[in-house]
Parts: sequence; C-alpha cells; structure tokens
Amino acid sequence: MISLRSLKVVTVRVFLIAGALLLISKVPSLAQHRENCDPAYPNVCIPSPPPDLDCGDIEYRRFQVLEPDPHRFDGDKDGIGCERG
Repeated sequence: MISLRSLKVVTVRVFLIAGALLLISKVPSLAQHRENCDPAYPNVCIPSPPPDLDCGDIEYRRFQVLEPDPHRFDGDKDGIGCERG
C-alpha cells in the first residue's frame, strides 16, 4: 500500500523533473547561443556588425577583447573593452 506521504514525494519529483525538462527545452544550447556572438569578445555575447555598436549600446563593461575588435570597444588596445562608463 502506498502512503499519502510517499505519493506527495513522487508527485513533487515528477513536477520538478517535468519543469526542468520544460526549462531545458526552452533554453538555446550554448552552441546555438555562440553562433550569434562575435569571437572577438569571448566572455560575453555581442553580435558581429552590422550594426556598429558603441559601449552605450551594450550592457557589458570591462570584458576581454581580442583582435580585430570590429566594434572598437577597446580604444586603448589593452584587451579590455568598455572600461569607462
């Protein structure tokens, strides 16, 4: 005979698993996400131009920048983008 308590535990586990699967199915894979990201900015996801973006157009600050830096976020060429503001 199944107790009410064990039935509640099973029900909660089923809902948690179903919720996790639903959440996973809604989140794009890292590979899909990275397809739209410019490789010059490896630690953040900033799309390649066009359009040409400025630091005021994005939410990231003080992130790694690699050459060729198509958006010119690293004005002083020290490898860190959008250091000010």
